[in-house]
Amino acid sequence: MKYAVLGDVHANLEALETVLADAERRGAERIVCTGDLVGYNANPVECMDRMLETGAVIVQGNHDHIASDRKERDNFNPVAHQAILWTRDRLNIRHRRRLGRLPLTLQTDGFTLVHSSLCDPEEWEYIFGPEEAAASLGLQQTPICFYGHTHRPMFFRTNGEWIEAGLYETLKLEAGWKYLINAGSVGQPRDGDPRAAYALYDNCKQTVTLYRLEYNIPAAQKKIRDAGLPEADALRLATGC
Repeated sequence: MKYAVLGDVHANLEALETVLADAERRGAERIVCTGDLVGYNANPVECMDRMLETGAVIVQGNHDHIASDRKERDNFNPVAHQAILWTRDRLNIRHRRRLGRLPLTLQTDGFTLVHSSLCDPEEWEYIFGPEEAAASLGLQQTPICFYGHTHRPMFFRTNGEWIEAGLYETLKLEAGWKYLINAGSVGQPRDGDPRAAYALYDNCKQTVTLYRLEYNIPAAQKKIRDAGLPEADALRLATGC
C-alpha cells in the first residue's frame, strides 16, 4: 500500500490541494498526517474539512491542541499566538472538538505517527539532532515513526548501536533498523525551500520518497494579508524559512 504522509498543513489550502492532487496521481491509497492542520495561514476550516473528507488518519499537533480550547498559553511566540486567536474565532464547536480529540500518538498499519516526540508528546519537543532522536527512537515500538513539528524533512535511523541522520529524496528502508522520518511541511516549509513537502511511503517496496511541489504562493499570501494575519506569515511562504 502507498501512504501519503503529510505534516504541518497549517491552514494553507493552496498547498494542501496541490499535495493531495499529486498524491492521488502517484497512487496514494491512504492519507496520514503528523498534525498541525491549523495555525499561521488563512484557511483552517477548509483545510480541516478537506482532510476529514479524505478519511485521513491524523494526530494532534501543538497548534491543533491550542486552537481546540480557550486556555491561554505562554509558550507561543507573538506571531503564532495572533494566528491562533484568529483561528479560534473561525472554528465552530465541531471543529474544536475534532481537534481536541485527535490522539497525540497513533500506531497504524505497522508504523507510528506523532507530531513532536514520543517522549512526553504533549510537551511538544523538537527533534533536530541525534540526541533528541535517540530518546524518541528508544520508545518507538514500530520499525517506522513519522513525525513533524520542525517543518524540515530529514530522517534518523538506529540499529541499536548507533544513530545515523540525514536528508533524503528516496529512502530505502532496511531490516534491523528503526526509522524516525520527517516528511516536511505542506503549508509552511522552513528548510529554505518554499515548495510544499510531503512523502510517499510504499510498504511493499519499503521506500519513503520525498516530493516538493510548486503551488500558488501569492494566493496564499493574499489570503493572509486580507485576513489581517501577521505579515511575517505571508513573507515566509516565499522564502521557506
